[in-house]
Amino acid sequence: MRTDTKNWLEMADYDLGTARDMFDSKRYLYVVFFCHLAVEKALKAIVAERTGRIPPKSHDLVGLARKANLTISSSLTDILSKLTATSLPTRYPEDIQNVLKVYDRDVADSYLKQAREVVKWLGSQLS
Repeated sequence: MRTDTKNWLEMADYDLGTARDMFDSKRYLYVVFFCHLAVEKALKAIVAERTGRIPPKSHDLVGLARKANLTISSSLTDILSKLTATSLPTRYPEDIQNVLKVYDRDVADSYLKQAREVVKWLGSQLS
């Protein structure tokens, strides 16, 4: 496995840990933000490994899955699409109070569980 691939995977795990810590401290907006980052970095690990190139600077998870030549289910495509849709409002909220209401405890918990499973599955694609 390439060194950069390992680094991307380590960063993905680190970001999942940060998401969990944010959940424990009730910073739910950042849970979702770091879930997106974790999945993005796991996808970039696969892109790096399979293409031998630096992954593109993109936050589009479905697009990264395509670049990684992954065959993904429709349910995984839905998860990646939903996480991609969180990228802008969690990075640049136009109305912070509204965003905080949207990304509440239940939503954050759901994203955290899904992100853990996706990152785990992505890691298995490199074995």
